[in-house]
Amino acid sequence: MPTNSPLNAHRLQMLVQLDSLGTVRAVADALHLSPSAVSSALAALEAETGTRLLNRVGRRVELTPAGRGLVGHGRAILDRMTTAVAELRTSATEPAGSVRLAGFSSALRSIAIPALTELRRVHPDIDVELIELDPQDSLAALRRDGCDIVITADFVDAPPLVDPEIIVQHLISDQIVFVTAAPNGSADAPAAADRRAVNLAEWSDRPWSIDMPGSYLATLINTLCRRAGFEPTIAGRFTSYQLQLEHVEAGLSVTLLPSLAIDPRYRVRALQLRDPATRTIRLAVRATATTAARDAVVRLLLRGAAVGTPIYGGQASANGA
Repeated sequence: MPTNSPLNAHRLQMLVQLDSLGTVRAVADALHLSPSAVSSALAALEAETGTRLLNRVGRRVELTPAGRGLVGHGRAILDRMTTAVAELRTSATEPAGSVRLAGFSSALRSIAIPALTELRRVHPDIDVELIELDPQDSLAALRRDGCDIVITADFVDAPPLVDPEIIVQHLISDQIVFVTAAPNGSADAPAAADRRAVNLAEWSDRPWSIDMPGSYLATLINTLCRRAGFEPTIAGRFTSYQLQLEHVEAGLSVTLLPSLAIDPRYRVRALQLRDPATRTIRLAVRATATTAARDAVVRLLLRGAAVGTPIYGGQASANGA
């Protein structure tokens, strides 16, 4: 029989994390606990609610329908608790508190850091932790409360995100450009943009540099090259845009990059594609996790995008063009 005591928030958090992460061990690692401690806490939550929340399947556990229902309520409850604590710490006139902002590297450099420089001036009591995450990982981190705000990017031709628990707002559109080494002895500035449009099929016999398998950028390059009728020959795999640009600058590869990633310190040429491709950069937050500090950061990010985000190379547009 259930007791009349209120739900234990820490145990509820474990159930929510289990839904996001999939295994007891993953929850234990995320919360710096032992798997047995997590299992005991989840068993206590079942006793607390008087309801079977988990089914044991071999050495794994799965949420029951009741468990999934409690997870939905649990996310909202935990977000409301976070909001309540944040409001207690915030004065009537000045937002304060901690905000975790996640995004991919070029967005953090070109969008987040300029906004946070302004944030420090206008809201000195807000502390922001920046977290570098691939766009394919950021929304999952947001859903499991691994961050408060994410700057993410849609794949080319990807359908829009539809999730009632997530609020998504447009930041900018970022053009995909073909990148090759600048000609030797060129008087052009580093990262010079060329008006000549590139047919990717004409570069099918060149070595390519690319990100790691399964990453956002690797998927993007493979998709566009296959659309042009060929599989790229891979000469290098890099998680760092800087290493990738150095490889291209040395004439060892060509590649495709978003305009935000083109760094003017490297002597490369960014060329427009004959068949234009654009990624959409968006800001996302959980609908139930609002705080004054989070909303202040969101406003500055949106304002920076609206007035023109500082970028490297190419052209980015706040109008979706």
